Amino acid sequence: MAEHVAHHFEDAEQQREAATLGMWAFLITEIMFFGGLFAGYTVYRSTYFDAFAEGSRHLDLVLGTVNTAILIGSSLTMALAVQAAQRSRRGPQVVFLLLTILLGLAFLGIKAVEYGHKFEQHLVPGRFFSWPGPHASNVQLFFSFYFAMTGMHALHMIIGIGLLIWLTIQARRGRFTGSYYNPMEVSGLYWHFVDIVWIFLFPLLYLIDRHVH
Repeated sequence: MAEHVAHHFEDAEQQREAATLGMWAFLITEIMFFGGLFAGYTVYRSTYFDAFAEGSRHLDLVLGTVNTAILIGSSLTMALAVQAAQRSRRGPQVVFLLLTILLGLAFLGIKAVEYGHKFEQHLVPGRFFSWPGPHASNVQLFFSFYFAMTGMHALHMIIGIGLLIWLTIQARRGRFTGSYYNPMEVSGLYWHFVDIVWIFLFPLLYLIDRHVH
């Protein structure tokens, strides 16, 4: 039996199928979790449309757009890392994993800058929240959703970066080859899922109400 096949699996293919199925099952639970947040946001946005539009226009569209481009790029580098593992190319695996990590850190850095701006503008929900218009309480609700949704996404990004660091260490040791690359593959699924969540968050939070004046 191959070294990387656990004792309770008959062969590498069975182990690969089980791991992939397990990741998809986990991602389905994540879809339900984020789906609840999206549904709640959609209901309240339709109820307090003007207030949510006002809040949306106080998000930094440039930083949000840059972060979207960064995550799309990170999905590409992650896919290239998986491809390199499938071809038993250790050097490119490490390079593409490191690039994915750097892009993930860049995303988190920009998000931290955005959060800093919200603190400076007193737009963080709580006792210090300040809004000059007539919809203060409902705008605060918008920012509650903003911080909850982007905060949970950022947490998933941090977990993903942790996985990528572990993968990089293993790739440098020559762990992943054409006959064994399942950890890289399932981690790639997770990373792509996190990127897709942002693809939904970006228009919902930053774009959907920009036309309202």
